[in-house]
Amino acid sequence: MVGGIFNPLLNSISTNAGWFFTLSVNIILLFVIYIMFSRYGEIRLGGDDAEPDFSTKSWFAMLFSAGMGIGLLFYGVAEPMFHFINPPIPVADQTEAAHQAMAFTFMHWGLHSWAVYALIALALAFFSFNKGQPLSIRTIFYPLLGERIHGAWGNLIDILATIATLFGVATSLGFGVQQINAGFSHLFGLEQNIGVQIVLIVIITAIATISVVRGLDAGIRKLSELNIRLAMLLLLFVFIAGPTMFILNGFTENIGYYLQKLTVISTWNETFENTSWQNSWTVFYWAWWIAWSPFVGMFIARVSRGRTIREFLMGVLCVPTLVTFLWMTVFGNTALFFEMFGGGGFAQAVTENIPLSLFLLLERLPLNGITSLLGVLVVISFFVTSSDSGSMVIDIITAGGNPDPPIPQRLFWAILEGVVAAALLVSGGLAALQSAVVATGLPFAIVLIVLCFSLKKGLNEYTGVQTFSVKAKKGKPKRFQIESSDIPPVIFKKKRQKKEDDNVQ
Repeated sequence: MVGGIFNPLLNSISTNAGWFFTLSVNIILLFVIYIMFSRYGEIRLGGDDAEPDFSTKSWFAMLFSAGMGIGLLFYGVAEPMFHFINPPIPVADQTEAAHQAMAFTFMHWGLHSWAVYALIALALAFFSFNKGQPLSIRTIFYPLLGERIHGAWGNLIDILATIATLFGVATSLGFGVQQINAGFSHLFGLEQNIGVQIVLIVIITAIATISVVRGLDAGIRKLSELNIRLAMLLLLFVFIAGPTMFILNGFTENIGYYLQKLTVISTWNETFENTSWQNSWTVFYWAWWIAWSPFVGMFIARVSRGRTIREFLMGVLCVPTLVTFLWMTVFGNTALFFEMFGGGGFAQAVTENIPLSLFLLLERLPLNGITSLLGVLVVISFFVTSSDSGSMVIDIITAGGNPDPPIPQRLFWAILEGVVAAALLVSGGLAALQSAVVATGLPFAIVLIVLCFSLKKGLNEYTGVQTFSVKAKKGKPKRFQIESSDIPPVIFKKKRQKKEDDNVQ
């Protein structure tokens, strides 16, 4: 019943608003790049004397784990295979199909996605750490609502954000537990069914709860660092045991082809093809990243105090993108090698069982049993980090922006996430909920576009830049920006005197 409501809504949004999603993410990427290289880049989040709360290594580990963890493991092998056997744009041969598969995969997981996270994370961090507003989603509406964000309107915004985050994380955990179940099935012959997945949710939620209770530094930070170590170990093994030279050649070639075709594929809307491929892929991804941006943005903002805006944006936009490209090349190119030069059949097997795709790849490499177990551990570690990161964000929102909410509240939300994920698995509602989460991406896309203007205004006010209008002799008034410190005091004196005279009259 729920799916009957949301699935048509998802199809309608994809068909009628796909162009808006495409336009929005491109505007956001250009805006973030502009801010990064502008004079605003010198602003330090938290004030001139603020120092980073975490080392650069820990910071990278936490933002990467929260932003992309389970998704990379779930789609790292599968997505290139899907695009290879079903090219979005018609191709002449397998070589072009492989190039296109990696280019679209890079686009979905690269600069555009991290730009969406960077925008809302920067806005939250700036208005909270530099403007003294609560570290909550309501904060990004301050330029529009002013002090009203502390009243009913702000409460409503936070409630909606809490619900979206809760069900969004639960949906992701549902996908993650399916992959863990597939890994145990591959290793030990354990059945893939709802009962096993619920047991796994209970066990892993318990681990995540312990992490949340221990706090950001003792729990989430250490788990995030463990994630990166395990993931890099798995990455290194596939790189060495797989087609190493094919991967090395492909890494540079994939990035070059992606950059060469970026303007084409990032603005492509299937206008002349009259197809609907993007509904299931590009539009879905843009809506997904936008819908998840409050959750990931809140977490990134929470751990980024003390960094300059330029350092922040370079870290959030560039470093995770390069690591993502490396991951997708190692796993995607290895999968393409098996399909193109290993006798074929691999892509078909992957598309028939996506949760099993990672383990199907490891099965073709040495030490299959050990590496498959490592793969399960990596999925579990990212699963736990996603759960406790989501719990921490909900804790902060529901505590009115308090960065260190009470322990009973942390326990409540961590446990509730597991309960919701299990309930959705039992009811078969994961697909319907995913559609609902994607549907929330449309209003959030509008919010993020407005946020670009609000953030620019806030940065101008913070740096003392004011916009003035000068009436020309002919034509419309001309607007320009000037440092307020450069304006002679006499101008303000004259303006105040004129206002006082008008009041007297």
